[in-house]
Amino acid sequence: MGTSLSPQDDNAQETDCHVDNADGNNNNNNRRKTVCPGAGEHPLQYNYTFWYSRRTPSRPASSLSYEQNIRQIGTVASVEQFWRFYSHLVRPGDLSGHSDFHLFKEGIKPMWEDESNRSGGKWIIRLRKGLASRFWENIILAMLGEQFMVGEEICGAVVSIRFQEDILSIWNRTSNDQTTTSRIRDTLRRVLNLPANTIMEYKTHNDSLRDNSSFRNTKISV
Repeated sequence: MGTSLSPQDDNAQETDCHVDNADGNNNNNNRRKTVCPGAGEHPLQYNYTFWYSRRTPSRPASSLSYEQNIRQIGTVASVEQFWRFYSHLVRPGDLSGHSDFHLFKEGIKPMWEDESNRSGGKWIIRLRKGLASRFWENIILAMLGEQFMVGEEICGAVVSIRFQEDILSIWNRTSNDQTTTSRIRDTLRRVLNLPANTIMEYKTHNDSLRDNSSFRNTKISV
């Protein structure tokens, strides 16, 4: 059964803990700090990190400029931490311009080149203006609640605010695993309550790297 994402103990404190890296050295430079659930909190199966990016559309995009524009804004490890953090974020529908929110498993950058993403791809759903906030909340609750039932395949989700439409996407690790990508597509239809004739698009990150585009030249699925 998936993790419940009902808010519980609002007074629990977010705590940090130190976790040794796998090499076993005791040098402080070989230790990393990670967010942990507070006492009495309900842990998520994975820690997740929120990111935000914004750019000027008239400027040519590149991997370097994209990495410079993306900003990590916080990591959560429990249901309670998620709701405390999320409740203070601007809703996607209230963002302006060319902006994106990303929610990815801790340690995975929302970039095509990241080791966890490079062999994967993403499902894309284009929304008319006014729907982004509700659909974004539904998709990230499904992701944190492990509703996709595809093991470690899900890397993260993105909501992209554009001038004429808004775009949701969910990224997975293995683009050539058709059984997994189909299950993700079908789960998206269910959790977002999409009409049967909704057009969904899939694009591998290798294709995005080749044409330097997230949303052009996609494969259509109905």
